[in-house]
Amino acid sequence: MSKPFFPTVSVNGQEISAADIAAEAQNHNAPKDKPGWAWRAGARALVIRELLLQEARKRDLQSRPMELEPGKFETEDESLIRDVLDLAMTPKAPTEDEIKAVYEAKPDMFRAPTLYEPSHILFAADPSNTEARLEANNKAKAALATLKSSPRDFAHLAKELSDCPSRDMGGQLGQLVSGDTVPEFEKAMDTLTPGQTSAEPVPTRYGMHILRLDAIAVGDVLPLDRVRDQIGEMLEKAGWAAAANAFVQSLVAEAEISGIDLAVPI
Repeated sequence: MSKPFFPTVSVNGQEISAADIAAEAQNHNAPKDKPGWAWRAGARALVIRELLLQEARKRDLQSRPMELEPGKFETEDESLIRDVLDLAMTPKAPTEDEIKAVYEAKPDMFRAPTLYEPSHILFAADPSNTEARLEANNKAKAALATLKSSPRDFAHLAKELSDCPSRDMGGQLGQLVSGDTVPEFEKAMDTLTPGQTSAEPVPTRYGMHILRLDAIAVGDVLPLDRVRDQIGEMLEKAGWAAAANAFVQSLVAEAEISGIDLAVPI
């Protein structure tokens, strides 16, 4: 009789079915060279879930599902897990000194939005269409070659070649602030200085772009009073996560778990 590929997993004598682990594993992306990674990640998640549910039953908690949004409620298990974590954890509120320390350590995290004025020429291509992406890239490179010898032809080429409505404005996109465009486009803008055109086509989910940054105004660092609540909320979330992890680890230390070692990294 052949040995099963994955061992049976149980928590304090309660077995977690292979079918449940396989279903949970679908929620965890696995590297191609590590086929067992998703299974172990799924098993870990279900072991922790079972530990929390067992603790809720030990405390004789009753399920009280909350409405998350109109017509959508927690499951009974989600309600029990929320309640047991709320009862078991007492994360500390961040102090003023802790808030100031975060602000002073990384002030660049708390800037007003950056203002960009870009122009572009878009060669549209769906990311799933390899042939179209290659064709768009070749067209963009040909247009870039033209611009290297005739930079003033940008607006003319945009009107002639661009697949974006901005072609009617010579490719000008007007003023954009941080978050107005897709991350890959914004990242490319951040590499350019005013007046500079990208040396290579910029790939985004929309296609290939020739990108020129016409102007940029980096947002000023905001005063502490403007971001105190934001930092406090960030520290509260970090404190809650640390307290939850410590509580789960205390449950793991007292439990009889077989089939997976939670102390071993995935």
